[in-house]
Amino acid sequence: MIKASYEVLQPSVSQSFLVKKFDKLAFDAPYHFHPEYELTCILKGSGKRYVGSHMEDFVSDDLVLLGPNLPHCWKLDIANVSPEEASAIVIQFNDAFLGDDFFNKFELLHIKKLFQKSGCGVSFHSETQQEVKQMLQSLVEERSNFRVLIGLLEILQRLASSDEYILLDQHRVIAERSTAEQERINPVFAYLVENFRKQVSLDAAASIANMTTNAFCKYFKKVTRKTFMETIIEYRLNYAIQQLVQTDKPISEISYESGFGDVSHFYKMFKAKMNLSPLNYRKRFMRNLAGSAKKLSA
Repeated sequence: MIKASYEVLQPSVSQSFLVKKFDKLAFDAPYHFHPEYELTCILKGSGKRYVGSHMEDFVSDDLVLLGPNLPHCWKLDIANVSPEEASAIVIQFNDAFLGDDFFNKFELLHIKKLFQKSGCGVSFHSETQQEVKQMLQSLVEERSNFRVLIGLLEILQRLASSDEYILLDQHRVIAERSTAEQERINPVFAYLVENFRKQVSLDAAASIANMTTNAFCKYFKKVTRKTFMETIIEYRLNYAIQQLVQTDKPISEISYESGFGDVSHFYKMFKAKMNLSPLNYRKRFMRNLAGSAKKLSA
């Protein structure tokens, strides 16, 4: 079974944290976690971002801060972006890389609060997104380790002072779990991330959690506030919505590619969530897109 991988990070001997520009390797990583904070900026690429129990589309300029042990991965949509074109800048550090009490200083109060929010995963947008992207690009080119350190602190302060963000895993489904609970639930979400478009087995998920199916269903509902099947349906519908607006594939093909074995069931589930049929959702999206284009050209 696929499990959430524990990643061991190795900064260079001359730095106390890791800052690096990645090509497609950044997107090859499985659903994984590590005890360090991580700031990721997508320079090129689009697809699905998974953070804890949260799934969302991402495009170029995606900027996300993740807290320690929060499972995550970015999956490229290879139908629209070739792996060779994809790239990202990633910074990884622990909260004690400048000393155990460094971020407890009064002057760094806002950064400390930012770290607390990062347990949910924080996605930044608008001016913050663009400004920090430029700062990160400069940081990657910087040769002075001292300047890199100062640059990281400036980036963290810029993020900490911003109100242009959304929290991703808002219910903190995984962030607030104990270490033992994370070790149990993380592999289950890894299994879902890798398999929701295929045949997903309740027995397999329960086996991964080392529980009986009845105990697992109760446990999963307690942790996520959703049933196991509701979570699978949500993942599949989210994927289907992306396909509806980004491709011209037939509805039936999208249904099967998203993991629905029956098209009529897909229609029923989609309409219950979106209050529109898949076809009408696509038509409305295209009308809105055309209307926006006219306003921009006027």
